[in-house]
Amino acid sequence: MMLELEIMTGRLKAIRKGRKIGRPKLARQIGMTERQLIKLETSTTAMLPEGVISRISETLQIPSMTLTGEFPLNEGDLQPVLNPKCTSGCCS
Repeated sequence: MMLELEIMTGRLKAIRKGRKIGRPKLARQIGMTERQLIKLETSTTAMLPEGVISRISETLQIPSMTLTGEFPLNEGDLQPVLNPKCTSGCCS
């Protein structure tokens, strides 16, 4: 059985915008469609499989507990990432 966790979708949107990552790019990197990501960001909270939360947190370079609300949202979470993890060139 896959574990699902609740995330704070407002944080997801705020961090994505702060990181200057567009919805199409984030959706592609985490394996969602842009429509699914829009639906996710416009809801209040969402239950997601742990693997999806892990992909989101890796892509945005934040702890997954920031998305679940266990960690506070800090100013650094809302800044662009200086060294993106993608090295294949597909994401620039």
